[in-house]
Amino acid sequence: MKNCKNYFFILIFLFINFTNVQSDESVAFVNIDYLIKNINVGKIALENISKEDKKNIDILKKKNEDLKKLELEIKQKQNIISEDAFKKEVNLLKNKAKEFNKEKDTLVKEFNIFKNKELNNVFKTINPIIRKYMSDNSISVLLDTKNIFIGDLNADITEQLVKIINQISSQS
Repeated sequence: MKNCKNYFFILIFLFINFTNVQSDESVAFVNIDYLIKNINVGKIALENISKEDKKNIDILKKKNEDLKKLELEIKQKQNIISEDAFKKEVNLLKNKAKEFNKEKDTLVKEFNIFKNKELNNVFKTINPIIRKYMSDNSISVLLDTKNIFIGDLNADITEQLVKIINQISSQS
């Protein structure tokens, strides 16, 4: 029984020593949102996205106001015109509302495609720069800060990447 206890303690001691393995892999993290908002190419893309969004909102607001005016006109005519004419105008309003919803859905889809295209262009531009930085600094894994609970502040390379990307993009 005593020998069994000794073997047990030796095994525990060996497992404890083997778990302290050091890794040569270097991990860093970056705040992607901050990076895109603060690099020149990202600012341009976000500005384009914002302009497109504002344009779409203006279009939809105008059409929505037109529908509300038409609805108000129909309500005002309700007691004046015949029932058949009223039903025709209500159906016309319903059809215009359906068209509005279709157009809104189309604008949203097109906007999402435009937004994804702009962001993909940003990532196509910055990926080679980030890969080179990772290679030069022996970083094997780069994570977004959204996916990190807690980490060493020295592993956050966001500001360094902003400086490098802006410097390289201003030279181009």
